[in-house]
Amino acid sequence: MTIAPREPKDLALAPVAAAIDMNLRRLRDRSPDQIDYELTLELNNPTMGDDADERAERVLRVALRDVDMHHWSAEITDDRSSVRLSGGSVSLDLGLGVSVLSYIVDGVPVP
Repeated sequence: MTIAPREPKDLALAPVAAAIDMNLRRLRDRSPDQIDYELTLELNNPTMGDDADERAERVLRVALRDVDMHHWSAEITDDRSSVRLSGGSVSLDLGLGVSVLSYIVDGVPVP
């Protein structure tokens, strides 16, 4: 089934999703402690506590970094497994990957 764009901003969904996916790609194959390190470098700000909401927000900030959103909105889904793009005639979930999900839910393991 082909979905035709229903409004002008629907045409920008693919480039927005591709840019976000490129930002997430460098996190997906890393361990939770490596993800935390990458986020700290990218955001120039260390994690302040052991809060899943804070970790999800940090992942989202890096996912959206330097992305022209073309009036689409993005959020981490309630199950914390995806970035949901919405605001056009459809919505799209981009999977974060098991490592990023583990980082958000469980944080960095204590050695």
